[in-house]
Amino acid sequence: MKIIFFLLGLAFLSVPAFSQWEWQNPLPQINSLKSVFFTDANTGYAVGGDYGGCGTILKTSDGGLSWDIIPGVTTNELSSVFFTNSATGYIAGNNGTILKTIDAGLSWSPLPSGTTNYLSSVYFADENTGYAVGDAGTILKTVNGGSSWTFLWNPATTSDFKSVYFVDANTGYVAGNNGLLFKTINGGAHWDVLFYNNPYWFSSVFFTDASTGYVVGTYGTLIKTTDGGTNWDEIPCGTYNDLKSVFFTDANTGYIVGNSGKILKTTDAGSSWIAEPGGTNASVLSIHFPDSDTAYAVCAGGSILKTVNAGSEWILLSTTVTSNALFSVKYTDANTGYAVGWAGTILKTYNGGSTWAVQSVGTSKHLLSLCFTDANTGYAVGNYGIIIKTNDAGLSWDTLSGGTTNTLNSVFFTNASNGYIVSGATIYKTINSGASWTAIPTDITCALNSVFFTDDNTGYAVGSMPYSGAIIKTINAGASWILISSPAYELSSVFFPNQDTGYVSGLNGIILKTVNGGTNWITESSGTNQQLKSIYFPSGNVGYAVGTVGTILKTINGGSTWTPSPSGTWVDFQSAYFTDGNTGSVVGSYGSILKTTNGGGYPVELNDLSSKSNTLKIYPNPSSTEITIQTSETPTKSQLSISNLSGQELIIRQITQPKTQIDISRLHRGVYFVRLTSDKTVATGKIIRQ
Repeated sequence: MKIIFFLLGLAFLSVPAFSQWEWQNPLPQINSLKSVFFTDANTGYAVGGDYGGCGTILKTSDGGLSWDIIPGVTTNELSSVFFTNSATGYIAGNNGTILKTIDAGLSWSPLPSGTTNYLSSVYFADENTGYAVGDAGTILKTVNGGSSWTFLWNPATTSDFKSVYFVDANTGYVAGNNGLLFKTINGGAHWDVLFYNNPYWFSSVFFTDASTGYVVGTYGTLIKTTDGGTNWDEIPCGTYNDLKSVFFTDANTGYIVGNSGKILKTTDAGSSWIAEPGGTNASVLSIHFPDSDTAYAVCAGGSILKTVNAGSEWILLSTTVTSNALFSVKYTDANTGYAVGWAGTILKTYNGGSTWAVQSVGTSKHLLSLCFTDANTGYAVGNYGIIIKTNDAGLSWDTLSGGTTNTLNSVFFTNASNGYIVSGATIYKTINSGASWTAIPTDITCALNSVFFTDDNTGYAVGSMPYSGAIIKTINAGASWILISSPAYELSSVFFPNQDTGYVSGLNGIILKTVNGGTNWITESSGTNQQLKSIYFPSGNVGYAVGTVGTILKTINGGSTWTPSPSGTWVDFQSAYFTDGNTGSVVGSYGSILKTTNGGGYPVELNDLSSKSNTLKIYPNPSSTEITIQTSETPTKSQLSISNLSGQELIIRQITQPKTQIDISRLHRGVYFVRLTSDKTVATGKIIRQ
């Protein structure tokens, strides 16, 4: 048996995230995936999230080669997905979330569940009859395809249910914490207790027929019944890892997945089990077989696995350049960028982040900050006094001596020769491009995190003092520094878009602004209490601040108001850099790299299909082969584009006639947006590729 690591190349170049932030690493994304379901060998869905939020919905139409992230559906963590046919599906999750689609996942509508409890599992016995179970003994039932849900009162427990399975419309089982295992034979009107207060907690239940069923749980627990749940036998499966999901393809062949990448297989109805090499150490949380040979499994951390030979080989569909935390990102032009981080990690892109490559630097020390003085010359600094320099655009890096083993937090160069590094209460300065460094004590009791200069003489550094933050300033090229402000919280980042106007950010969502070179500082309302690790203004009024738990904020009025730009993830962001007002990248924990090309906003077509759309006639619609696009105006210098739900332009055409035929046969089935842009107007419409 062998493990295949499948590199997907162009298929995963750019996968849009929650609000048009595109994942560039890892791919397709990083949020944990809790459940997977395929309606056929190629079409499937995975859902998840973390810490109660970051609701994630992925869809593939090509057997996992590429995944679309369905944006903007919910912020609630999602735990379970189930389809009754190729078009109709349901998702359950946190805060009583139940979602439904009737168009194969192109759109999702919330259903009224009547509860705010976490729902862990959803299952439909037929097209109309479904059940959802969750925390505090919650069992819900619908008989009308989810239009309404009834709470099935169960006085036996207030513990949490984790899994539900029905063998027919009336006979079903639920399993959960504290060894809970219940059965109903009348569609949930009454439940019999099969297990309770068992030392093992159950996570998944599956039946191969009306009599034979399996339940898995903590510490490698596997139990089996052959008489419809009257009696259960504990079966050893060769592991003490927590088991998360069980699935059988026939009466004899079954699979179990669990923590530490565990994948087990039986071909004798559970009498014996063998471990399959899945190629991951992540917890495998769900497995689904659309046929006897093809399976998909999803994991904590967003990994996706696939087999096409009944588990003999597993393909790792998800890819990553690095899983090391990234602390700083910089671009030298629109296409060339660098990111540095944990254990000497340096990444470089030549194509605006579509692909990233690891650079060899010869150090395992953490790199915390990055600065380039031109397209070829750059510096990175980090812990244990590490300073490295490149003169050839990152092809090679030389170690410089800074005369200290202290952690170096931030580096900034005002020109090719003069640069500054902050560490503790000390400023290190070079006047010879890093060949030598001079320590300049600030004589202020502080720990500095970030440094920024507005010209050759004027600079600022921020950090913390005992019981407060600290902002210090120099007007003589670092020869001396004075404390100009001590705000309430530690500061992480400083940025000045011009000589007088500057911003700092830090703990508890603090953002301060000055318009007079630091003489006075005004507190801006950020609307968050997360630590804001980096602040960046690509223009005078447009700025971004990023921080912990996936926080991205944007202002378009110089900081007067800040609006969340949902990233759709929980990772801690450490650094942001923009090449213009709309195009920027953020990096953070677990090697996360996200990019936006529209200022972090949804595609125009998702927000506003304006009244101008009626200037376009599109027919036939739906279509599987060709469409005709007709405009009431004579096009002049017009461009036609067709984009998917994520905003990716898939077809671009110059239009010179009022009527144009477009071949859409190569598009996947789904909804697409049509946009006709001229020198005076923009017209939009929608098409459905059958």
